Amino acid sequence: MQLNKFIGLLFITFLIPAFVFAVALPDFTELAETQGKTVVNITSIKNATTTSGNTPPFPYDEQLQEFFKRFGIPGLPGMPPNGNAPREKQVMGTGSGFIIDSKGIVITNAHVVNDADTVIVKLNDQKEIQAEVLGVDKRTDVAVLKIKADNLPQVKIGDPGKLKVGEWVAAIGSPFGLESTMTVGVVSALGRNLPQENYVPFIQTDVAINPGNSGGPLFNTSGEVVGINSQIYSRTGGYMGLSFAIPIDVAINVAEQLESDGKVSRGWLGIAIQEISKELSESFNMKSTQGALVAGVEKESPADKGGLKPGDVILKFGENDIKISSDLPKFVSSTKPGSKIPVNILRQGKEKQLEITIGEMPTEDMVVARKNNEQTQKNRIGLTVKDLTPQQKKQIKENAGVLVLDVADVALNAGIRKGDVILGLNNNPVSSVQSFNQDLKKVKKGKTIALLIYRNGDTLYVPIKITN
Repeated sequence: MQLNKFIGLLFITFLIPAFVFAVALPDFTELAETQGKTVVNITSIKNATTTSGNTPPFPYDEQLQEFFKRFGIPGLPGMPPNGNAPREKQVMGTGSGFIIDSKGIVITNAHVVNDADTVIVKLNDQKEIQAEVLGVDKRTDVAVLKIKADNLPQVKIGDPGKLKVGEWVAAIGSPFGLESTMTVGVVSALGRNLPQENYVPFIQTDVAINPGNSGGPLFNTSGEVVGINSQIYSRTGGYMGLSFAIPIDVAINVAEQLESDGKVSRGWLGIAIQEISKELSESFNMKSTQGALVAGVEKESPADKGGLKPGDVILKFGENDIKISSDLPKFVSSTKPGSKIPVNILRQGKEKQLEITIGEMPTEDMVVARKNNEQTQKNRIGLTVKDLTPQQKKQIKENAGVLVLDVADVALNAGIRKGDVILGLNNNPVSSVQSFNQDLKKVKKGKTIALLIYRNGDTLYVPIKITN
């Protein structure tokens, strides 16, 4: 009898936690019903010229085709219009988005609509409307669309700063084109930094996100949008338990700038930074590994003008403590250009404060233009080179040299490669691009020069004969 009572009590003991856990689970039915109407399906269409079959040896020419037809040989070089002639093909992609303004403003991911010729927004009631792309920001992967419609249901904006790890969240989107699909999970981590993504403190979740979910909203249990589903970690292309969302406050800030100006203005310092290891912290007489180590400073940049130097450790930017180096780019980029910001640093074991006027980050177009300009400045042996940064000099343990950006002509034939560092010319050190090109100009035609090359940790001499 006593044994039966014990077993009964034990059974009840095990049941109670399960029951309590079951009761604590959130109910997303109301969220799905009310907020599902604010989520849209997005189709992007890009026109591309293509050919069917093999590429023709000659461009299409009607007279040439008529010549071959007379000899009973249709469909030879030039291709008839009904054969392999170039033709327009539409490449389509799908994604998700959500309405943030009842007058037709929609937010999605930049990669969903980037370079599209036509964008179609499909509402929850199946109505399809062609959208205007107001702006795209690739750095944060945010895009803003405008559709001609009024009185649309719009999302409620939440505060991602109040999210906690373990909190329930839900996503609504169109994975694999399956519209109005809801998936749920929990917040796995906050402020997650991803490789090559310096401007977004991602929300990491275990919510099932698949192709087609991109650009859709991430909701908290109150039915408020706290993020935009943007990326997944996957080795297969499908969901593997790691999803990443852009915090909605970051996205709204970008969206407002895109809507008003068509572009996003970001703060800029002009420095290269790295993490502080335990060994580095000891060498800098630091009590911890917190902060961002300045590895290089761009000439004439806001950092250079403000007094920052390689070897400085940035401890605080404005009111924000820098715990890890990846914290700094987020704070700087969100700062309005022209703002004067106090920056606390550690220099040679002593703390000091600098006041730096934040510049505006060069746009992608400016960077591309600069690179293109560099590529056109080819010297007489076919090399395009640039000066080494302080960080690059430190990496190869050299105080001088120029980096090879592009190779052509005699330099290519001699075996020079992109990424090589030229340290010397005929036993004379190469200090800069200007001095290197000037020394080349002095060499007479027909003479052979010897370039000292640094490559993959080794040095070697490469002979090159001047032919022009």
